[in-house]
Amino acid sequence: MEIENKVIVVTGGSGGIGQALAMSFINENAKVVIVIDINFDNFVSETNKLISKFCDVTKEKELNRIIDEINLEFGLIDIFCSNAGILSLGNEQAPIEDWNKNWSLHVMSHVFATKKLLPEMLKRGSGYFVNTSSAAGLLSHIDSVTYSTTKHAAIGFAEWIAITYGKRGIGVSILCPQAVDTAMTKGRENEVSALDGMMKPDQVALDVIKAIKEETFLIAPHDQVLGYFQNKANNYSRWIGGMQKLRQKLKS
Repeated sequence: MEIENKVIVVTGGSGGIGQALAMSFINENAKVVIVIDINFDNFVSETNKLISKFCDVTKEKELNRIIDEINLEFGLIDIFCSNAGILSLGNEQAPIEDWNKNWSLHVMSHVFATKKLLPEMLKRGSGYFVNTSSAAGLLSHIDSVTYSTTKHAAIGFAEWIAITYGKRGIGVSILCPQAVDTAMTKGRENEVSALDGMMKPDQVALDVIKAIKEETFLIAPHDQVLGYFQNKANNYSRWIGGMQKLRQKLKS
């Protein structure tokens, strides 16, 4: 999938990884990049190729309306980046409101976008989804059951789409970084996700650009994540034991 002259949408794009993605797409000569978010307080566009639109992507009808609007204004969407996310810390006693927010944003927003976009993409035989999960989706986040569980589910959904439609022209990538220097991680520089360092959003965006061009499914900007993932697969029980020890160490 080439990026030049493509119509691209980035959700959660007014800051952090989303904003870096949007600017990287502009630098790759995309036709237009539409940033979707619910807060544009600190967002500034310096080019008419970067468009902002308000939308709560957890509401299917609202997202469908915005997609229809984009298709009419700019042409059919080629690449859709489901990047919006939240982090709610807590264990199994987390309130149902936290579960619902995480499920709606980390899973169902991906489902809604795919339901809407896939039929037309299949007609064209071309389209690309970049779904932001997290290293927590491949591994775990010891401080958040809601985040870990829903990010795992996001990977499962992306896998299914890739398996089912990958031979029909549909590309899928999952973005699985550890800690990235964004508003979400502010004040959490010493937490478990940052043990291997805090990456800059611009570097993450460059990895995404490369993955789209090469049609790579798993994007793991932190090199250590692939090693942890392989260790998990090689000996799941041993990996669980290691995570238990890490949790005890960090909580002591």
